[in-house]
Amino acid sequence: MQQPKDWRTSRQVITTLFFGGLLLLGLLLTRDYGMSWDEPAEREAGFVSLQYVAQRLASYVPQTPYLSGWPELRTYRDADHGVAFQLPLAVMEAIFARYDLQGAYWLRHFLVFGTFILGTWAVYRLATNRFGSWKWGLVAAGMLVLSPRIFAEAFYNYKDLVFMNLFALGGLTLTRLLRRPTTGRAVAHALVTALATDVRIMGLLLPVLTVGFGALEWWARPVRRQALMRTLAVYSAATIPLVVLFWPYLWEAPLQRLWECFGSFRRYRQTMRVFYLGQMESCQRLPWHYLSVWLLVTTPVAYSLLFVGGAGVVLREFFRQPLAMLGRVAGRRDLLFGAWCVGPLVLIVVIQSVVYDGWRHVYFIYPAFVLLAVRGLQAGVAAYQAAGPGSAGRRLGLVAGVLLAAGVAHTAVRQVADHPHQYAYFSFLQGPLAGQLFERDYWGISTVQGLSWVLAHDQRAAVTFSDTLYCKDFIGNNTLLLPAADRARVRLVPHHRAQYFFGMYRWHPAPYEETYGTPIHNIKVNGLPVLTVFRR
Repeated sequence: MQQPKDWRTSRQVITTLFFGGLLLLGLLLTRDYGMSWDEPAEREAGFVSLQYVAQRLASYVPQTPYLSGWPELRTYRDADHGVAFQLPLAVMEAIFARYDLQGAYWLRHFLVFGTFILGTWAVYRLATNRFGSWKWGLVAAGMLVLSPRIFAEAFYNYKDLVFMNLFALGGLTLTRLLRRPTTGRAVAHALVTALATDVRIMGLLLPVLTVGFGALEWWARPVRRQALMRTLAVYSAATIPLVVLFWPYLWEAPLQRLWECFGSFRRYRQTMRVFYLGQMESCQRLPWHYLSVWLLVTTPVAYSLLFVGGAGVVLREFFRQPLAMLGRVAGRRDLLFGAWCVGPLVLIVVIQSVVYDGWRHVYFIYPAFVLLAVRGLQAGVAAYQAAGPGSAGRRLGLVAGVLLAAGVAHTAVRQVADHPHQYAYFSFLQGPLAGQLFERDYWGISTVQGLSWVLAHDQRAAVTFSDTLYCKDFIGNNTLLLPAADRARVRLVPHHRAQYFFGMYRWHPAPYEETYGTPIHNIKVNGLPVLTVFRR
């Protein structure tokens, strides 16, 4: 009996160290990342909804300047954006950081990373349950953490990363519900579904997966049919009221406005141009392969190869023995991961939804991508173990293992070396080639490092920066993260009067002309400039 106890102790120690270390990383690294250009708008959306709630509960909420003076929710331009994450952040700021806007943004960044820890834990549990070992769970969690772009955006992407983490949690609550249908699990799954939907409308895919795989479970497990039907009814009854509860914009006309929000997702009003495969394209008319190519070039090569292997194994099993596969819990989970990963990509192509800024709108498929990659790794390990000692299969497996280990090690080294600019990570493309084909720092995160460098090298009491193009937003946002003394020295002025200009390469992928000034500093990621400071 001693061995199982030791095994449980090892599991507890190692998983505690892993997730405790991840929490410590969040605490240590939060202030290393700049502010994205969407963050003030996201903050405003939270306070617009909070003001609306305060007005509805006027007799119970004390009046404060934080709860007035914002645009009216009914006519707010972004009212169709869910606020399940932004609204609680606004409440926390109003209570704990009302006189410290910089501290409020740091708090926001850390809480975004907190959801990433939750999402990583959900992936760990999904992999542990599917592959029958907590060690495989840690492999999946480790792959998610060692994904440079995902890790960087886990500090400041309030929408896509928070949604990814909630969707991963929704995948976990769904599999728990399917394994043992109970009322409590149905309500928990409904709660996560509502929160995910109220961050991004694509959360409505969770009910689709729930109904679809609930039907499959009903077919495969006759003994559970009554319990499953009962809990799915509870889930359906609880989901819509919870979706409405956490999204104040829906309160006055729930179904009508929810449908309008879905229509906005399908035909989003954004008309910007994006740089893709060396051409400036309208985000309204991007080719069908836009998301898939971005996913490929920004995901570590080792993970992509393992995903191909895992997806291949699942497809082979399905087409060889479909009924046998559907009859196994593990087979149904593999199909769930496949639908979760591929289904949204197909849906977006079919309905021609507007996307931009790389593949961030479908980050939520990445946990399923990782789980299928682990499936490929597990199949490879099983094949290696089945091969005879000294056989060609063993030798081939050993070479493949060494190459995969080298690929993961390279990813880890890059993630550390590129810090805090992992948002510009490209897996197999060298920096200059990536710059010729794809956008770079579309969030403007590098701006805070550019400001810090200029202010450290220019000691004048007032330092002027060009407000040309998008510089006004990027610099204005990131100035808030500087020490107070440096913040007071920053001046945004018309271009012809400015001492410095920041070249951000978002809508100007080519090198900047001499009229912008003399380049004096570059921030590069693997040889790719993501920001150039020009002195005029």
